[in-house]
Amino acid sequence: MSDSDVLRIAVRKFGPFESAIQKQYADFQAATGCPLRLEAVPLDLNPLYEGLFKSGWLKEGAFDLAFINTDWLAEGVENASLLDLTPLLQAEPVPDYPAGWSPALTGLQKFGEAVYGLPYHDGPECLVYRRDLFEDAAEQAAFAERYGYSLAVPQTWRQFVEVARFFTRPEQNLYGTVLAAFPDGHNAVYDFCIQLWSRGGELTDANGKPTLDTPQAVASLDFYRQVARDRGMTPPNGQEIDSVKAGELFASGQVAMMVNWFGFAAVAELPDSPIKGKVDITRLPGVEAAANASLNVYWVLSIGTGSTKTKEAYAFLRHLSRPEMDRLTTLEGGIGCRFSTWRDPEVNRVIPFYYRLGELHSSMRELPRSRYFPEVAHIIDTAVQEALNTDRPSATILAAAQAKAANIRL
Repeated sequence: MSDSDVLRIAVRKFGPFESAIQKQYADFQAATGCPLRLEAVPLDLNPLYEGLFKSGWLKEGAFDLAFINTDWLAEGVENASLLDLTPLLQAEPVPDYPAGWSPALTGLQKFGEAVYGLPYHDGPECLVYRRDLFEDAAEQAAFAERYGYSLAVPQTWRQFVEVARFFTRPEQNLYGTVLAAFPDGHNAVYDFCIQLWSRGGELTDANGKPTLDTPQAVASLDFYRQVARDRGMTPPNGQEIDSVKAGELFASGQVAMMVNWFGFAAVAELPDSPIKGKVDITRLPGVEAAANASLNVYWVLSIGTGSTKTKEAYAFLRHLSRPEMDRLTTLEGGIGCRFSTWRDPEVNRVIPFYYRLGELHSSMRELPRSRYFPEVAHIIDTAVQEALNTDRPSATILAAAQAKAANIRL
C-alpha cells in the first residue's frame, strides 16, 4: 500500500489514546467508507514535540494529524505547522462546537478568529486518592494517635507531607505519594508552577518576563525537592517516573495519593483496575486550605499544513467530535471533553466522580501562551533536576535559571 493510501497520525504514547484512536477510526471508516488505512505512530512526549516542531513533520507532510499539547500551540502556529481549521469549520461545522464543550477547552487553540485544533483529551490536575485508606477505621485511629488530629484528605501542603509519611510502608509496597519527576520538560514544570501559584507567586511579571528567583519560587522548589527526595514519602527511582508511570503505580494500588491528571484517576476506576471503587478526587492542597490552584493543559488534534489529505483528516476530526466518539475516548481510559460525556449516566456509573470535572475547572490557571514557553519550561525542568540531584541551595539554582531566561518574553 502506498503513502497515498495512508492517513498518518502522531499519537502521544499512552495505551488509552492508542486503543481509542484505532476504534474511532474503524467507526469512521464504517460510517463514511473512507478507504485510507490509518497509521497511528505512538511517541513519548519529547520525541513527539521534537519531531513535530523541530524536524518539521507537520510542515513536510510526514504526518497528516497529530496530538498537540496546548503548551505547543503557539509555537506550532508561529512556525506554520498547524492548519487553520476555520474555513473547514465554516464549510462543514462540527455539531455543537463550541457550545458543547467547556470554554476552558476551546480557548487555547484559538488565535484571533483562527482555530488550530479540536479538543480530544481533558483532565486537569487534581488530588487523586485511595478513599478506602482514608476511610479505614484502624488507619484513622493510628493517624490520630501519631499526629494528634483526624485523618482526612489533606487541604494544605503540610498535611499532605504528614499523610504521605503516614501511608509510606515499603514493606507493604505502599507509598504515601508519587511525583512525575522524569525530566521531560512537562510534569515537573507543572508541579513547580502549582507550588508557585499556591504560594501566591507568578511565573512572569506584567511584561511577560520570567520571574524564576522570587521567594515564592525558592519555597516551591524547596518543597518539591523535599518530597521527591524523601524515601519516607515517595518510591525510589523517582526521576524515572513520568505522569503515565505514576498513574500506573497508583492504579496498581501502590500509592495512597498523588497530584496528577484527572485521567489517571479515571483509569484507576476502569473495570480491570484492582482498586476500582476505592478512588476519589478533590482539589489540590495549598499553603493554606483556600490557596489552592490547578492547571489547565489539554490535548487537541490538529492537521499539519503539509498534509495532502486535508479533506479526509478533517472528516475524521469531525467524526471524533461526535458525542459517541468522545464517550469512547473516556471509556478507553482517556478523558472526553464534551459536556455530554461529563454528564453521561453510564460514564458516571463506571467513573463515579466524572461529573465533577466542571468543578475542577473552576480553579484552573493557564500557562503563558507563547512560542517561547517550551524553552522556559526546559529551563525550569533543568533547575528542578538540579535540585533533585545536588545539594545546591534552591536560591542559587533559580538565580542561574533566571539568568538563562532573562532575555525571553512570554
